[in-house]
Amino acid sequence: MAFKKTVDIVDAFVHFPSAEDAAFDWLDPVLGPQRYAKAEKLPVGYLFKKPPMLPDGADPVKFVLEAMDKHGVGKAIIDVTDPDGSGRKAIKAHPDRFRGTFSIDPNAGMHSVRELTAAYEELGICAASAGPAFFSPQVPIDDKKFYPFYAKCVELDIPICMTTGVPGPRVPMAAQEISRLDEVCWYFPDLKIVMRHGAEPWQALAVKLMLKWPNLYYSTSAFSPRHYPKEIIDFANTRGSNKIIYAGYFAVGLTLDRIFSEFEDLPFSEDVWPKFLGDNARRVFGL
Repeated sequence: MAFKKTVDIVDAFVHFPSAEDAAFDWLDPVLGPQRYAKAEKLPVGYLFKKPPMLPDGADPVKFVLEAMDKHGVGKAIIDVTDPDGSGRKAIKAHPDRFRGTFSIDPNAGMHSVRELTAAYEELGICAASAGPAFFSPQVPIDDKKFYPFYAKCVELDIPICMTTGVPGPRVPMAAQEISRLDEVCWYFPDLKIVMRHGAEPWQALAVKLMLKWPNLYYSTSAFSPRHYPKEIIDFANTRGSNKIIYAGYFAVGLTLDRIFSEFEDLPFSEDVWPKFLGDNARRVFGL
């Protein structure tokens, strides 16, 4: 079915670009030996050949808003962890266009739980977020270090967005194996989990787990539409129309121009488009 643009699109993953080459230096501790063998300017440069770049002197928030307006994206979910970053500036200046997520650190224990709570109370965040393979040391999805955060998300009634599958940066992947979600969903039946970044090569298992667990969802971040896994498309068109959430990767690796042009060939059913482009995100993230 042809692409059906809705009147109020929600993008569940937007990042403000930076002109600084050091934007990914935070990955160095977990890159280990790979940090001495950097072949690309960006740690995912081998996956995204022409990532969006912030023009010299441009304001990151204005740059993102202009791209959103061009494609009818009414609201974007952004990271607001950095107290001096563009995310918090955007939330304060445009509360009708942006909602925040806060990146937790399970290695910091209760200190990070308190930071998450403060972000909820002060900034009205709509989710926590975590990349198990990017912590130093890495923290697997089902590790006990995550449990206080899962409990806090249930208490605050917000989902946690979890990076899943083989990570793009060249770091070990075991912490993000999809099977680790099974026990977490069992132990926390009220916890809403939104998978990020593909779940590959376990996308078939991701579908099976979404069938099994009511509060497990999938977002399409880090994949251009022509590379969405077939299993995810088929699931959205059948029993999973309420489970798949649009999330771009602007401006880490993809432009909205590319994403929306590729939507034209994405074989979603007519009834799936409004759910995928906004309804599911509004329900899951409480927008």
